[in-house]
Amino acid sequence: MSDRWVSVEEIAEYLGVSKDTVYGWIAKKDMPAHKVGRLWKFKTDEVDDWVRNGKASDDQKENEAAEPVSHKRKHAGGEKADG
Repeated sequence: MSDRWVSVEEIAEYLGVSKDTVYGWIAKKDMPAHKVGRLWKFKTDEVDDWVRNGKASDDQKENEAAEPVSHKRKHAGGEKADG
C-alpha cells in the first residue's frame, strides 16, 4: 500500500481514526499530506514515520513535560475545548 497515493478515507481506515481526526491532524499537527486539486493524498510510509515520531499524540506538550499517565487521562475528554 505504501507505493501508491491514498485518500483521506483510506488513511483514516489505515490508522483506525475518523476522517475528521485526519483533517485536524493536517491542520494542527503537520500531518504529511499533499493537496492534489481539491483532494488530500497521503503516502503511508510518510504517515507511518510521522506516527512513529510521536506527532499524532494528542498531548505533545504534556509528553514533553513527562506528566504521569493518570493525569493525562483526566484531560483526554476535553480535547475539543482547547483552541
